Amino acid sequence: MHRMKPLPGYLVQRYRGWKATTFEENAAWYRNLAEAGQHPRTMVISCCDSRVHVTAIFGADQGEFFIHRNVANLVPPYTPDGDHHGTSAAVEYAVKTLKVGDLIVLGHTNCGGVKACHDRCVTGEKIESDFVGRWLEILEPRWPNVKDLPADERVKAFEHEAVLVSLENLLGYPFVAEAVDAGRLGVHGAITDIGEGHLSVYDYDKGFQQL
Repeated sequence: MHRMKPLPGYLVQRYRGWKATTFEENAAWYRNLAEAGQHPRTMVISCCDSRVHVTAIFGADQGEFFIHRNVANLVPPYTPDGDHHGTSAAVEYAVKTLKVGDLIVLGHTNCGGVKACHDRCVTGEKIESDFVGRWLEILEPRWPNVKDLPADERVKAFEHEAVLVSLENLLGYPFVAEAVDAGRLGVHGAITDIGEGHLSVYDYDKGFQQL
């Protein structure tokens, strides 16, 4: 039997503070959320990076966003092969069951996952990991789009490609394409600049445009 460490004390204190203040002051609203079920308007696929605060960026309330996070905000190709597919399952649930009206792939600057894939493409050296290296192979087909750029521009451009390959893969999901064609779903790409607070949104005709 593995010996597990207890929940950190600072988290216990923060929870108790939240329960005594924010929760108690809004108890009726929380009960309504619990009883009425979730009805999010938007799904956001973002990176696991702790610096990406999705709800803060868009000023979203609890229950408004269906959020899925993974390494480098990647969406794999549609592959219904019976294996475990967490991201694909989340997309399917959001589109087919929750019927969200919009789906946003949110990338970010200084992404460690994208940088790792970039370095692997430059050096040809395998990423030593059980899972991360295989996952980042989703991005590798976009390497030819950036490989000839100056070194100081490549990683940033590759961060954009991580969003673009995810948008491309999303539209390969039959239920996503059907919802888009029927006008029930908007599929969007965006990049948040962690240090500057900028948000650039992908325009299918003009590319990324800073708001």
